Amino acid sequence: MSWIWTLVVGAVIGAIASSLVSKKDSKGCVFNIIAGLLGSSLGHKLFGADWGGHLAGMALVPSILGAVIVVAVVSVFTRR
Repeated sequence: MSWIWTLVVGAVIGAIASSLVSKKDSKGCVFNIIAGLLGSSLGHKLFGADWGGHLAGMALVPSILGAVIVVAVVSVFTRR
């Protein structure tokens, strides 16, 4: 049951990052989940996991910052 909570929090983190980076280009729910989970991992490695609130084992502020980086990199490579 905890993996469902992790996916939901990852989706929310990915959706926040996606809305911050590209206002008009929506990539979908699966992308938001993947971006949220990868961004959380990246954010914890780059910024540490000691600041911000925690949900499902993820520090929110570093997770959102990491997800913004992931979404921005993907947006650069997928622009037409």
